[in-house]
Amino acid sequence: MDKEIIQNSRILIVDDQQANIVLLERILQQAGYSQLARVLDSRLVIDGFKTFQPDLILLDLMMPQVDGFSVMTQLRSSISEEVYLPILVITADVTPAAKQRALSVGAKDFLTKPVDMTETVLRVYNLLETRWLYRKERELLERTLRGSIGILSEILSLVNPSAFSRAHRIRRYVQHMAERLRLADRWQYDLAAMLSQVGCVAVPPDVLNKSYRAGATLSATEQDILSSQPHVGYDLLSKIPRLEQIATMVAGQRSAWSDMIDSPELVRVGAHLLKVALDFDELIMRGATSDVALRQMYCSKAYQPDFVGALQHLQTEESRNTTRWIPASQLEAGMIIKEGVHSRTGLLLLSKGQEVTESAIARLKSFASLFGIVEPLCVTVPAVKQPLSSGETRSGFVTSPSEPSQPRSLTWE
Repeated sequence: MDKEIIQNSRILIVDDQQANIVLLERILQQAGYSQLARVLDSRLVIDGFKTFQPDLILLDLMMPQVDGFSVMTQLRSSISEEVYLPILVITADVTPAAKQRALSVGAKDFLTKPVDMTETVLRVYNLLETRWLYRKERELLERTLRGSIGILSEILSLVNPSAFSRAHRIRRYVQHMAERLRLADRWQYDLAAMLSQVGCVAVPPDVLNKSYRAGATLSATEQDILSSQPHVGYDLLSKIPRLEQIATMVAGQRSAWSDMIDSPELVRVGAHLLKVALDFDELIMRGATSDVALRQMYCSKAYQPDFVGALQHLQTEESRNTTRWIPASQLEAGMIIKEGVHSRTGLLLLSKGQEVTESAIARLKSFASLFGIVEPLCVTVPAVKQPLSSGETRSGFVTSPSEPSQPRSLTWE
């Protein structure tokens, strides 16, 4: 047996008889399982499940108040269809009808009372082993999907920096909120953020840039084009298998928290993460400080306050970052562009707020060698990252000694 599975698996035991729970705990502890939780009142199973997040549930069928069949029915609404969570039913009723009923509402295997120690250990381990195999396969699929979408997003950001650099910022905000709020299924929120601006393929760059400028007013036609972006994104994403829920999040990115009350919780939370991140980003891009933006959002009924509060912590963390003017040769992945980066011909290469990636560095390197770029670059360096000392290079750029040391076309802050 795999010790990692035994040591890391969480098992929830549900039985109205304490003696039965104590017996099962002893059997499991002797087999090496240490992460055990118990529920004596079957009315509290859902709360216990959400708090403990077990890998397997040992469930007695015959209990007062709420029997095991009803418990499994209730659990189905709390467990994603994509998640394999085994329920091992314990029963003295070995009739085919009882087994068929239990299987129909979610049971994966059975233990007959009185339980046998060896059989219990083997059945528990077999179910947990299957769960861990499911999890590893799912994690592999998630990483593959995320990596593929990451490449797509990065390519689009190079084609249309104004639109897709925003996706980098939105993703950063969403990741932070999801972490602070301790949300499950973060990978789905991460993908939704990465793809939130895919509908901008239908928005002219001039309209998008105008929407960010303080004091700029969009015409009715421009506003209609911009408003259609989430729906264009939905139409593109909903055709891709496994992205249906993410597509719905993207479609709801402009909806208030109260407007999505009838949506599944995963979709409602994902869409609201996007809305909070997008509206915060829009206020910042229009010149508001973080404090002003957050105060304004706190006063609005359109947002769930906990989501806005999570961004307050981001502001505190980012206050430890530093702003630097550096030559392109010192640009590193993970830095944040503080002011837009342009070629000497005036082409926007990287937008304000965009996170630097290896492909972005490669693109700048090409433009630097062919057309030149305006240097130095204004970047935000995360607190854990320090700039290179003078003369060092990691990006592969060649900087001409005749380049001026002061910024051109940029403003010192």
